[in-house]
Amino acid sequence: MQSNPSTPAMEVLVVDDDVDIREALSDTLEHRGYAVVTARNGREALDFLRSRRPPAVILLDLMMPVMDGYEFLEARQSDPALSAIPVVIISAGQGVDRARLGTSAPVLSKPVRLAELLATFRQLQASGGLA
Repeated sequence: MQSNPSTPAMEVLVVDDDVDIREALSDTLEHRGYAVVTARNGREALDFLRSRRPPAVILLDLMMPVMDGYEFLEARQSDPALSAIPVVIISAGQGVDRARLGTSAPVLSKPVRLAELLATFRQLQASGGLA
């Protein structure tokens, strides 16, 4: 996605405890014209989301300290101001517990392939999930 100078870049919140993954996703997405903000865990992400305008989409790891992705999703779902923000799950784990997710969010395996991530963004936009 190339950003138009007259149109603000779509903002993505990357939530992952692994600094290398956060930086790689941030650099890659920024290079493609997205605005990126990051959080190290679900608690940090919730604090961030409650303090400002929401991003267009959240990329969420599931296994993190402090507050994992499952706990984040539960808290997000119970907050009307946050529950509409689309989420894309990024997980290295083999057994994503779909029942525990409480959402039909797309799940991408780590390492995340850029083409797959961008296709997921396009699908969310086409379905009206992204602004």
